Order: sequence, then C-alpha cells, then structure tokens
Amino acid sequence: MAAALISACGQIARKQVKSSFSTLAHAAPSRLNAVKTTSNTTTTVSTAVGAPAGGAGTTAAPPVHLQHELKRALAGAGRQVGLVVEDLSDNRTVYSVGANVARPPASVEKLYTSVAVLNLLGPSTRLQTTVLGTGTLGRGGVWHGNLYLRGGGDPTFGDGSWNKAYEDGHGPTAMQLAHQLHHDGIDRVTGHIFADDSLFDSDLGGPATDNLPDTPDYGGEMSALVYDHGMSASRMPPAVFATHELALTMRGEGMRVGAASRTRDTPSGAAQLAAVQSPPISELVRLMDVPSDDLIADMLAKQLGARLLGQGTLLEGATEIQQAIESAYDVHPTIFDGSGLDRDDRTTPAEVATLLRKVWNTPTGNLLYAALPVVGKQGTVQSIGVNTAADGNCVAKTGTLNGVTNLAGYCRARGGKSMVFALMIDGPDNYQAFPMLSRVVAAIARY
Repeated sequence: MAAALISACGQIARKQVKSSFSTLAHAAPSRLNAVKTTSNTTTTVSTAVGAPAGGAGTTAAPPVHLQHELKRALAGAGRQVGLVVEDLSDNRTVYSVGANVARPPASVEKLYTSVAVLNLLGPSTRLQTTVLGTGTLGRGGVWHGNLYLRGGGDPTFGDGSWNKAYEDGHGPTAMQLAHQLHHDGIDRVTGHIFADDSLFDSDLGGPATDNLPDTPDYGGEMSALVYDHGMSASRMPPAVFATHELALTMRGEGMRVGAASRTRDTPSGAAQLAAVQSPPISELVRLMDVPSDDLIADMLAKQLGARLLGQGTLLEGATEIQQAIESAYDVHPTIFDGSGLDRDDRTTPAEVATLLRKVWNTPTGNLLYAALPVVGKQGTVQSIGVNTAADGNCVAKTGTLNGVTNLAGYCRARGGKSMVFALMIDGPDNYQAFPMLSRVVAAIARY
C-alpha cells in the first residue's frame, strides 16, 4: 500500500526540508554527557537567568563579538523577531531581543507537549490496543460472536514493514494480535471485527482544516485507533481501515473472519482476547520530536484529555498541557493543540527559554534532550548549521508555518559552556528565514 505523505512542522513550503520520514526518525543517540562535561528594538542585556529579560541581577556583559554576530545573523529578519540566548553554565542571559512578544510557536510548541506528556503520563507508560470479544469459543476453533478492535490512542500501531521504515522499527503490529488470537484457538469468527475508536472524539484533523482530514500536515487522519500512521481508504476512516487490515492479516494466517464497515463501541462485559502495547512515552516523544510529527503530537494531546479529563479532544488535551506547564514551570503560553498547527497558539521566546532552562539537568529535561534531533545530523534540523560549530553540538526543535520560522534548543558552545536559546521569526518567507537559523546556532556554538 502507498505510504501517506508525512510532513514536518506544519505548513512549511515542502522544498525547504527534504528528507524521507525513515531518515528523520532515526534514534537520537544519548549525548547528555557530552553536552554537560522587551520590545522589538534590539537590546543586548546580561541578567541572572532566573530573572526576567531586562530585569534585576545584571552581571558583566557578554563578549561584543557574540552580540555583533547575532545581529548580523538576523539581518533581513525585520522587526518581528524574538531571540533569547542564555548561558546555563554562568546562569545569565547573554542576548535578548523581542523576548516578551507573544508569537505563534508552530512546532516549537511540541517542547511544551513533550514536557507535559512526560510529566503527566510518565516516561514508561505504554498505550494499549486490544481485541475483545462477545461470544464463546466453540468446537473447531469457531468464535461464535463478534470481535472488537479497541484503540488506545497508539500512533505506532500498524504493519511491521511500515513500522520498520517509518517508525524506526518501533510499534506493535496486527500480526502480533493475529498470533495471539490464533494461540487462543480462534480459527473462525462467525460475526465481524468492529472498530472501537471511542477513546477520542471523531475529529479526523485539527484547527488548520476545521477538524476535517489534514493529510498534508498530519500524514494521515487522527483517531483513537490508527493503522500505519492514520492511513485511510475510500469510505474507510482510519479506525475502520485498521480493522480491515487486522482481518486481512488474520486471513493471511489461515483464519476466517470479516471486518465491519462501521465503528461500534465495545459492549460492557466483553472479554479481552489479545493486546499489544506501544513503545513507552519517552520513545513516542522522540518519534514526535525528531521529525516533528504533528499526528503524534495531537494524538498525545488527546490522550491527556481522555485520561485526565475524560474527554479525548484537542481542546481538553491542550488545557492539560497549558496547566501542566504553568503549574510546574511558571510559564504561561496560550495553547490550543499539541502540535502547534493552530495559528492562535502563542508564546514568547522568554517563555520557551525559561522552560528549557528549568528542565535542564532534571529527569524530564534529560528525556527531552535525548528526544530532540541533533543539529546538522537528524530530523528537521539536519540541514541547519551544517559544517559550522553547531553541527553535532546543538539539539533543537524547529517550528514552521507559512511566515513563521522558529528554532529552540540547547548548544554546547566552543568554550565548553551549555547554552539555551529560543528564536522566533515572523514575517519573512520560510526560505528567506531558514538560513538565519543556521547563522544563529553557529554563532551561539562559537561562543
């Protein structure tokens, strides 16, 4: 079957980041030890990192060459630019411009989603996809009744070959479920397999398409039950498609069964017959952040809504993300989804930098760091900072919508210092702003 187009960071012109999803999803190696040995008018300040940009606690000014290089790197960005650079080693802000102006974060918002999901669900939590049955097992391996494939919001459930190519080899498969059912002694089902996607709402897309399917951004359609990254077919929404794929897999194993053409909630009292689990949340966060996967981000947001508020919607999930960030880190973004596709999302460079600073060297921060792609090497940053001091020495999250070009993350500077930065550029076309990202991280890494 044809693979769905999976795009990164939202509505960026596709020609700017050309990479196969399999390349983008390669594991970010452990590199923690290596890294750890208010206005729109340009202002350069040096403040205690714990204080607001431009606030109390000033220390010696940073080297003039860094100020000059960052100004030069942003030449042509216009007035709608925000940048905060902090020296974590010396606990101070070394550069700030437009730090407190709220802007669309685009996929930089996935930093908030990552931290909230890790904190609220826990890094070892796994999402379960189950097969339940109503009926009885009779002679000859005949299941007299129906089966129900109930989705638990796992974005990695699918075909083994798909997962190998597009999920870095992670994710449970329909074959695993088929083998468990066959082991249970089921050779034939008199009823049908129904799809149960009731954990989430029925919205197939997000804000960019008024909740209608948004394959260009998501690379599939959202559901509590997806197969091969939300693949669907004519008259088959993703959940129904998943049950048909399971039925095909079972028939390939010699079992006789048919899939229903509609969804149905699993009846109370149904018996669990088989189950598979997703990779842990820590791995799902990496699979989200390295290629900037919007489908995974918004499915994780809905997971939060379902588990914590009893409603698997983007609105409820976004509420949980926002409250988690506010309560734990005293950062106050405006969040309407998990992916950053909603252009009404707002945050400031200072808020992003504050989050990254506060999680630094914490258990959650270590997992976040390990989930981010390496500049010049991986994911959506593999073409940023190539052959500069930043190449291999920074990890970062991109964020792009049309006219929005953002980058935030960490750098190991040439002098051995650990740096955090948050850059947000509004206005210029992505192709004009994208080279600025390389110049900025290169200057920071040379610090």
